[in-house]
Amino acid sequence: MSTAEDSRYYNDHDDRVGGQKFRRKGRGPFRAPMYSDQGPGGPRPRLRGGQRGSGGPGPRARFDDEDGDVAMTDSSSQDGSSQHRFNPYGRQNRRGDDRFERGRRGGNRGRGNSRGDGGDHNTWFKMSIPHGKKYDKDWLITGLQNICSVPFTPVHFHTEGNRAQFYVDDSTTASALSRVSRKITDKDGYKVTVLMNPCPPPSFLQSELKPADLEHLKQCMAKRFDGSQQALDLNNIRIDPDLVSHNIDVTLNTKNSMRAVTKIIEENIPELVCLNLSNNKLFRLEYLSELVSKVPNLKILNLSHNELKTERELDKIKGLKLVELWLERNPLCDYFKDQTVYISAVRERFPRLLKLDGQDLPPPIVFDVEDTPAALPPCKPSYFCSEEIKSAILGFLQQYYSVYDSGDRQPLLDAYHDGAAFSLSVPFTMHNPSRCSLGDYHKDTRNLKKIKDPTSRFRLLKHTRLNVVAFLNELPKTQHDIASLNVDVNTFTNTLLSFTVSGVFKEVEGKSRDSVRAFSRVFITVPAGGTSLCIVNDELFVRNATTEEIRRAFVAPAPTPSSSPVPTLSAPQQEMLTNFSLKSGMNLEWSQKCLQDNEWDYIRAGRVFTDLKAHGKIPDVAFIK
Repeated sequence: MSTAEDSRYYNDHDDRVGGQKFRRKGRGPFRAPMYSDQGPGGPRPRLRGGQRGSGGPGPRARFDDEDGDVAMTDSSSQDGSSQHRFNPYGRQNRRGDDRFERGRRGGNRGRGNSRGDGGDHNTWFKMSIPHGKKYDKDWLITGLQNICSVPFTPVHFHTEGNRAQFYVDDSTTASALSRVSRKITDKDGYKVTVLMNPCPPPSFLQSELKPADLEHLKQCMAKRFDGSQQALDLNNIRIDPDLVSHNIDVTLNTKNSMRAVTKIIEENIPELVCLNLSNNKLFRLEYLSELVSKVPNLKILNLSHNELKTERELDKIKGLKLVELWLERNPLCDYFKDQTVYISAVRERFPRLLKLDGQDLPPPIVFDVEDTPAALPPCKPSYFCSEEIKSAILGFLQQYYSVYDSGDRQPLLDAYHDGAAFSLSVPFTMHNPSRCSLGDYHKDTRNLKKIKDPTSRFRLLKHTRLNVVAFLNELPKTQHDIASLNVDVNTFTNTLLSFTVSGVFKEVEGKSRDSVRAFSRVFITVPAGGTSLCIVNDELFVRNATTEEIRRAFVAPAPTPSSSPVPTLSAPQQEMLTNFSLKSGMNLEWSQKCLQDNEWDYIRAGRVFTDLKAHGKIPDVAFIK
């Protein structure tokens, strides 16, 4: 007669081979067939625990039942019975039945899927072995692999309490593993139970690979690379022995794994032409989108034997200039009943495609605009509405910048209206590496993307000509490349002329001496008598010059003294010239000519000017400022 101690012992492990058979219910020669023994058309299976239609033991009965049968099999998918009674409160997806399969065979093709195509649906399964902690890992995994009908690689094998656990990422493998439950017997005579539970993708898959793991991955990829063909074979890379032996899981349908692979390709084989990603359980391609920019020479891509459910996933990599693509054995292929429609849908994304799933396609009809770009007409340097406006603007700019670059910008007072306004701006970016080089301009910039406060915007706007010229005097001393100037007239009426000037200049003093800047300046002017112009609004934009702009800057010879008289004169002559220009109304060039013709005799030059003007012998261009 058994004792209570014996009863407790056998309740823990009562599935030994042999032993006291009289304690095991229904195990005699007249026992009813087990539900796992039924074939198609056999008796209705016995439903256990919380399975639908169950009227028997509760959920814990799976562990406490004296017969010790705790295997979770997919008997409901094997016996073909259609007699299950609907139970709205039954727990779904507890057994390894074909309910997991239906979600992956495209049963909802063309319709919405409650799981969606994102990474949050239960595409993963946790396999648990009760009391598995006492088993050696290699013995346990090898035993399961030897009798499982589907080859598998366990992901993240670990123990939790007394259980051993690992993950698989597809229902076919999970169901096959559940069917081998209780088919392995350990050395003590106990049968090994395998339990299956669907779960979201494990959180550890989202963590980045460690540096040592990255190095192992790099070495693994090097072995799979064919330099003669510029081809990389990553077929089923997760079960690569080199990675498995180091317990490194590379799942290419996760962001971090795909990013690590892409980075290795970019740094070591950017000229890659052929890439094989077959058999990697890919169900989305958003993490492959970086290949478009980082592997521009990729021409052949193998995505076969994956789990892509819709051709819309291809939109994420349609920037690749593929000539050969493999998609066979993906659920999306079953969606197309007509091969012509299938080819058309794929070629819509990859118009240069010549081969699909190993089959040659008709030559594509494309317009190779990128390969043979049309020759564009040369860009005109400037645009003026008329020769009259051109003459007025060029004369104005010559005088303006001769004074601006002279070192004393105070005479520019005559160029601005009493109520003139001025603003300065420079590029604004959160990660501008050259920001410090524009420091002299940054403190006064009125970039509206940066300045949001209305008070600050108003304060940085310079009002009245006195404030404008005073601010211009504070800016770095410069030398403009007159030959680089481009002028575009924006607006022209009888009372207003607006034009944009762009070009380059260099600083001639301070810590940024000889630094070349590019600028764009918008002048809004009004007539100031004759052909003279008066500035009412001035907007200056300054940035660092590009390499090409620096290369072309100041290539033309410097202006001659006659075209830029101010810098070559002595201080008394400059003062006399400025006064004579103010009194006569002539520009600096004609004022200098008049003074030079009269040997810098201010009074005689004034009389000559008055006489010539009275007889109309001074041309209008002399008064263009």
